[in-house]
Amino acid sequence: MKKKSLALVLATGMAVTTFGGTGSAFADSKNVLSTKKYNETVQSPEFISGDLTGATGKKAESVVFDYLNAAKGDYKLGEKSAQDSFKVKQVKKDSVTDSTVLRLQQVYEGVPVWGSTQVAHVSKDGSLKVLSGTVAPDLDKKEKLKNKNKIEGAKAIEIAQKDLGVTPKYEVEPKADLYVYQNGEETTYAYVVNLNFLEPSPGNYYYFIEADSGKVLNKYNKLDHVANEDKSPVKQEAPKQEAKPAVKPVTGTNAVGTGKGVLGDTKSLNTTLSASSYYLQDNTRGATIFTYDAKNRTTLPGTLWVDADNVFNAAYDAAAVDAHYYAGKTYDYYKATFNRNSINDAGAPLKSTVHYGSRYNNAFWNGSQMVYGDGDGVTFTSLSGGIDVIGHELTHAVTEYSSDLIYQNESGALNEAISDVFGTLVEYYDNRNPDWEIGEDIYTPGKAGDALRSMSDPTKYGDPDHYSNRYTGTGDNGGVHTNSGIINKAAYLLANGGTHYGVTVNGIGKDKVGAIYYRANTQYFTQSTTFSQARAGLVQAAADLYGASSAEVAAVKQSYSAVGVN
Repeated sequence: MKKKSLALVLATGMAVTTFGGTGSAFADSKNVLSTKKYNETVQSPEFISGDLTGATGKKAESVVFDYLNAAKGDYKLGEKSAQDSFKVKQVKKDSVTDSTVLRLQQVYEGVPVWGSTQVAHVSKDGSLKVLSGTVAPDLDKKEKLKNKNKIEGAKAIEIAQKDLGVTPKYEVEPKADLYVYQNGEETTYAYVVNLNFLEPSPGNYYYFIEADSGKVLNKYNKLDHVANEDKSPVKQEAPKQEAKPAVKPVTGTNAVGTGKGVLGDTKSLNTTLSASSYYLQDNTRGATIFTYDAKNRTTLPGTLWVDADNVFNAAYDAAAVDAHYYAGKTYDYYKATFNRNSINDAGAPLKSTVHYGSRYNNAFWNGSQMVYGDGDGVTFTSLSGGIDVIGHELTHAVTEYSSDLIYQNESGALNEAISDVFGTLVEYYDNRNPDWEIGEDIYTPGKAGDALRSMSDPTKYGDPDHYSNRYTGTGDNGGVHTNSGIINKAAYLLANGGTHYGVTVNGIGKDKVGAIYYRANTQYFTQSTTFSQARAGLVQAAADLYGASSAEVAAVKQSYSAVGVN
């Protein structure tokens, strides 16, 4: 498909650079690659980088809005100004490039556009260097957006609840927020209804209810599981219900205990001594770590784990020992490697609950804490027994506070793959029999040598290792646990090297893979980043860290070419 060049009007007085084509060509003195990638569906830029404006001396927000106003035609904003089309959500400093990073939200007449977020990087001299993210085009031409008739949000909630087909016990009161929603080729107003519950089985559903007709346009479960639900075949027993307890940290002195984990190994545990009892509350890090006991119920968070002698060697203790210890190790990895202070980089507490439900064959991040089932003893043992599982789930939280990748289709598969990458790197960090398999320590405990997923060979467990073999159905939120295999294979090749589909990749080692993927996820990815956009963001991240002409940049390109992503 022929791409248009980015022809920009110079009405603002900026020296705006234009590009032709879509590929990377050269790098400027700041290691910013000159890249222009178009979204082929909407025919507008989705990732551009280079010396886009020249030095302006202006504040970052003004630089970005001036640029977007000059590029209104290419981004198809119509008659609306950039100031009316985007709102600044976040402004941060990037120490790697000494630039200001802005996260934007596209809006139409004040209503946010679902999934349309952008990231802009502005250098200290006021030059726009990177603009990442797809913009919903031609909103002023959409007939559905001219219809001002809307049902009430309460009605949208009622429709979603009826479609759900059960009467759950909500963790959070259902809410309905109005968005502009792109439904295939049609764009309309829709209420996004969030239904977050634990009973009768855990769910964090997002429903998209057309605002004028009440039609269900889309729905998916945002509960970030480690395993696809078809690998969790045991039907859950009816949960035991109890009143949700008030949970407060205990006050006391720091202590160090010991305990045996799920696999029988002994670990040192940071605990809190209070009133002659020892609690699994770790106050020694920048974020407090809490571990709770659900007592085979489904009420969260449960009871803060307590012990009389600070020795956690009972069989029932094992799941809590591993959840507590591995949460600490995951915190340590992110802090030591990226100086990240917890999942939100601001010291958010890390909460884990074990013994959730009865024979529950999964683990999940519910938006505020980690939850681990005991497994049925056949498909899974206690899921907290895998350090890569805990690293995986807590990385979902890191992503939620960073790119916030939508948990559906390609962005959802990218979300899952990032969690697999960092779950593996946390396992290597703790040097606990590390490998490139996911969940091998807790999956089918009676069968050696298998795992949930393989990053080295995704096809081993039926997942694709090349874009040409991707899953295109609607199951598993559009294949989030399946198509993640494509990104997993690229990451494995980037770390270890190899030849795949005739493309040779020169490996750069796992530590550099972590650095590049972390930077891309926190600095370049947006809510709707596709695999192709991910490639562009990862290439730029590698250029930032190692230089535009570096072997690392070449290797990232090779790794994505090897899996068919351009």
